[in-house]
Amino acid sequence: MAMTEHHARSIVMVRHGQTAYNAAHRMQGQTDIALNDVGRWQAARTAHALRAEYVDPFPERRQLVVASNLSRAFSTAQAFASPLGLEVYPDERVRERNFGEWEGITPEQVQERWPEDYRLWMLSAGGELKHGAESKVAVGRRGLQALEDWIAKADEQTDLFIFSHGSWIAQTIQALMGLTQVHEENASLGSVRNAHWAHFVPRFVAEEGIRWALLDYNRGPVIARVVDWNNPGNEMLRQ
Repeated sequence: MAMTEHHARSIVMVRHGQTAYNAAHRMQGQTDIALNDVGRWQAARTAHALRAEYVDPFPERRQLVVASNLSRAFSTAQAFASPLGLEVYPDERVRERNFGEWEGITPEQVQERWPEDYRLWMLSAGGELKHGAESKVAVGRRGLQALEDWIAKADEQTDLFIFSHGSWIAQTIQALMGLTQVHEENASLGSVRNAHWAHFVPRFVAEEGIRWALLDYNRGPVIARVVDWNNPGNEMLRQ
């Protein structure tokens, strides 16, 4: 995406913390599942890391915080924004990909019930679309539209934070960077981990204007590399 108008200083896209569906490997889609205890712990650790990395060292900057209106992402955003006294702006365009009738079940159950559609899904050939799932192209399109709108509401002293979901982040990044021109099926990026993020900064390209450069993908707090991030134990959760 090239731009010449005013724009955000940077973009940080953050995936929500863990839910019971994540822990059970169930597909959530747009089903509204709240954070579990681990997810709340992850959100708190990530919120602290984000503030230490992008807020505390730069008192002259402002922050614009946007979130999916699904509770797991909105709660993760609040963990970051509330200590800063910032409002979180909900946007349904930042919701997760809709997975239709596959929401609530595991990939193993999909494979058992619909083996051919599962095979096509794994090949990025659209087997899930037969069951009401939103296409990857549609997710990337609405994600890019949301990004363009919020980037334009910011300025060069404002960092844009968007709290969303794994598939939304992957598909939106591919649309933002034009990767769909290489992989039309939008299959070239894996999902970020729970409460991990991607970080973009603008770069000026001659005769094209501003393009967004990816500095970090699947970045998380240091503790995520030290403990079992998805099962840290009760003692860790109490800290």
